[in-house]
Amino acid sequence: MYTRTTNDIRVTVVPVYLDDQSNPEMSHFVWAYTIQLENLGEITVQLMNRYWHITDANGGVQEVNGAGVVGEQPVLRSGDTYHYTSGAALRTPSGFMVGKYEMTPEGGESFHIDIPAFSLDSPHQVSRPN
Repeated sequence: MYTRTTNDIRVTVVPVYLDDQSNPEMSHFVWAYTIQLENLGEITVQLMNRYWHITDANGGVQEVNGAGVVGEQPVLRSGDTYHYTSGAALRTPSGFMVGKYEMTPEGGESFHIDIPAFSLDSPHQVSRPN
C-alpha cells in the first residue's frame, strides 16, 4: 500500500499483479490498482483530470492524460471517500507509476494533488544484484 496526502486529499494505492491476464512469453504483464481518495479537508472538491507517468523496467515511459477517472469526475465533500480500480500493462515484468490529479474546489481555483509513486512487481522479475 502506498499513501500520499496533498492539500488535505489522501490518496492510497494498492497494486496487484494479474497473472491470469498476463502472458510473460509475449512480454505482456498486467496489473490492477485500486485507488482510494479521502477528503480530509473542509472544502468540497471535484476530480477533473488525471496524469500518469508509467515507467517500465527498461526505462520506457508512457504518459496518460485525461478527464476524470474510469469515466467519472467524482465530487468529494468533507469526509467523503471515493474508490476506483483501473489497470496498466507493461512489456516488462516490473515498473512503476506516479501521477497527479487536478482538483477543483467549490468557487476556487484548481490545484494538483500527488498520486504516490508505486511499484508494479510480478513474480517474473529477475532479481539483479547491484
